[in-house]
Parts: sequence; C-alpha cells; structure tokens
Amino acid sequence: MSIIQKITRPSHQIDMQDIIREGHPTLRTVAEEVAFPLSDEDIILGEKMMQFLKNSQDPVLGEKMGLRAGVGLAAPQINISRRIIAVLVPNLPDEDGQAPKEAYSLQEIMYNPKIVSHSVQEAALAEGEGCLSVDRAVEGYVVRHSRITVEYVDKTGQKQRLKLKGYNAIVVQHEIDHINGIMFYDRINQTEPFAIKDGMLIIE
Repeated sequence: MSIIQKITRPSHQIDMQDIIREGHPTLRTVAEEVAFPLSDEDIILGEKMMQFLKNSQDPVLGEKMGLRAGVGLAAPQINISRRIIAVLVPNLPDEDGQAPKEAYSLQEIMYNPKIVSHSVQEAALAEGEGCLSVDRAVEGYVVRHSRITVEYVDKTGQKQRLKLKGYNAIVVQHEIDHINGIMFYDRINQTEPFAIKDGMLIIE
C-alpha cells in the first residue's frame, strides 16, 4: 500500500506519526504540480489535511491523539510530494473573552498555490516560527513578505486569488515554502538571527 493510499483510507486520521521530520529528503524536494480535474485521491487528501489541523487545534482531541497544534500543513510533510497545502488560522477571542463571530480568519485547501505578487515590506513573527516537521526550537526572525497575493485552485476546481497580510500571509508563505523544498530556518539570518532590516514589520 502506498503512502497516499494509506492516508486516504476512510478509517485513517492523520497524526504525528504520519508527519516526516527534518532531514527527510521529501522535505527538500520541489513537489509536483497537481493535475486537473482533481482526482478523488487529491480531494480526499486535502480534506484529511484540513481535518488534521482541526483535530490538532481541538484541546480534547489534540491531547487524545497526541497532536501538536498546527495552523498549516503541506502534503510533503506527510511524505507526499504534491503541491497541496491546508491552512486553518483561528480568530482569537476579543479583549472581553468573547468568542469571535467567525471561527477562522483563514480556512482553505489550496492546490498548486503560487505567490503572484508581494509587498516590498518584509515581516517576521516576534516569537519566531515553528513547524510540525521540526522537533526543536529555532531562534530568530524568519524574514518574509508582509503582504502577498496568492493564486491557487480550490477543491471544486475553481481558480482563486487571495490577498493576505500579516500572520495569514506568513502562514501561507511557510506552507508554500514546504512545496518548494524550503524550511523556515533557511530564512533566518545565520550570523544575526534577530537582525531587523529597515522598515521590517515585527508581528506580535
């Protein structure tokens, strides 16, 4: 049974054992484009990836399944070298602790996503970035674009174009890096990990 056959079985739920870790060659390989119309296999794979993110963010299920909470997952991280990413960014409660009207600020499965334009301004998360495929903390600013426009195809086969900024833009850039064989720490200045370039936005 191939990896994708195992992952897309009705009974299978993606867990941490399915996720490959740094050093695995698939994480350094440029993934293959997905063909259209989408196969049932690719549609199911995208939905399974999204379900993993939902499970990982659920405190009860996440603990039960031993999952690390994630906001994004790329197919190469489950050793399937295809240009598919899932992103699920929750909205936070307001200052009074009230639940947001919309649960997620970004919830999308993207096939063959690509950045078609981006800001000159750069940005980085104040606390740095983590990755489900990296089991260690890596200190430093991961320098990215503060705003991007991404084009992709959704699971219905429709072309989409999305403008993103701030945290959502960073999450999508992180996942698109995965389908291009790039790890987040490749973007940290090795000699000065916390160097701030002119005009760089630090996102708290």
